Amino acid sequence: MVSKNQIKLISSLHQKKHRFANQLFFAEGVKVIQELLESNFELEQLFTTLNDFQEVKTSKRTIINDQELKKISALSTPNTCLAVFRMPAENKIIDSGLILALDDIRDPGNLGTILRLCDWFGIKQIICSKETVDIFNPKVVQATMGSIARVNVNYLDLKDFLDKTQLPVFGTFMNGDTIYRSDLPQNGIIIMGNEANGISSEIEKTVTTRLTIPRFGELQKTESLNVATATAIILSEFKRKS
Repeated sequence: MVSKNQIKLISSLHQKKHRFANQLFFAEGVKVIQELLESNFELEQLFTTLNDFQEVKTSKRTIINDQELKKISALSTPNTCLAVFRMPAENKIIDSGLILALDDIRDPGNLGTILRLCDWFGIKQIICSKETVDIFNPKVVQATMGSIARVNVNYLDLKDFLDKTQLPVFGTFMNGDTIYRSDLPQNGIIIMGNEANGISSEIEKTVTTRLTIPRFGELQKTESLNVATATAIILSEFKRKS
């Protein structure tokens, strides 16, 4: 059974200020929870409608019914389980190899998908501007499908970081050198910009190479690509040429 205090706490974790005040976040679904349990994330409490997750201590595993799960879930159609985890401390930035920098990404689904892409392509470090959506947002956690446990993410003053780096900085723009003919190194920073406005003018000044994904459609009417889709293409090309 889930208590009233637990319902109140988990409901509060839908909001960023309460997540950080309590240093807690939650994840839903067997796959995501299993991935986090196998990582260095510390489990606070697991709630499940099934008699599963036998490896979890009974003191940290609570069997609940569907109605109780619905009260604490962030999903319109709840899964079978929800787990509350402690936020880990930010790890030291990995300042080598390919680094993905996110300039004001606002959509949780986009950020979650980008984390999965980095996991897929072996990108170990993501740098986020302070305006980028919180990685522990329930929709972000859900969209990562567990990749949140395998990619190092840091939030900082992006302009300051880019001003100090010795790595080449690649920016994605509508007008730039086509990525299919560009020399792409194994070490560098790739910047992806905001969904509506792209890379900000402040961050644009730090870019050493402008890249673009060319349009091949006959009418050339499509204005832009979804940022997660563009990230997939960009990372694929960098890895293909490495």
